[in-house]
Amino acid sequence: MFDFYIMYWLLGIILLPGIALAIWAQVKVSKTYKETQQMPATSTDKTADQIAREILDKNELEEVVVEQTSGELTDHYNPSKQVIKLSEGVYGNNSIAALSIATHEVGHAIQRKEGHFATKLRTFLVPIINFSDMILWPLIFIGVIFNLGAGSNSLVGNIFLWCGIAFFGLSVLFSLVTLPTELDASKRALQQLTDGGYIVSNEEINSARKMLNAAALTYVASLLVSILTLVRFIATIFILRGNE
Repeated sequence: MFDFYIMYWLLGIILLPGIALAIWAQVKVSKTYKETQQMPATSTDKTADQIAREILDKNELEEVVVEQTSGELTDHYNPSKQVIKLSEGVYGNNSIAALSIATHEVGHAIQRKEGHFATKLRTFLVPIINFSDMILWPLIFIGVIFNLGAGSNSLVGNIFLWCGIAFFGLSVLFSLVTLPTELDASKRALQQLTDGGYIVSNEEINSARKMLNAAALTYVASLLVSILTLVRFIATIFILRGNE
């Protein structure tokens, strides 16, 4: 078991590309947010929460509530409670950043109403992933213990280890499904902003797109980290087996 953790720790080097991309994505989001937060929309004096409410009503989503939440970039849509939470820098703000982020969350609400496939699959996976997070490492621990006692060809040990790999794979699947969901929500956001006349100039449209693309990059990084984590786990098992 000790050898497993040592090798798993050493193979953490596999994650470096994903970690580097995640850091760069976060820096890009923060920088773009600060830039576009200083750009007020010129074609409307409505704030992000007001525009979100207006778009929701147009799409017959009157049951979805728009509320303020604390923190920065903590905006999210909670489908179970039918509420869109907008951060302090977004709620009540008229900037391009605020409008982009708010309408992105509205996009998620519209996805749910229209039965967007990736969104439905992601919602289905949420409780499975929560269960996976609880059971993953106990399965790995039991599998390694059995293999230590009976050798790498222990049937029971291998079953537990491959179950662990399968649960790791679910995390990758979740990230894979999340990415198109977020990209689609951003696409809907930009369309709602332009079609509604909330942003009209090329500068505003390009700035909104820049903000939404920067946010999407964080999900690309998350997917890469998930894939590399799975590779790391599988590599640990096979390297240890090759040394026996």
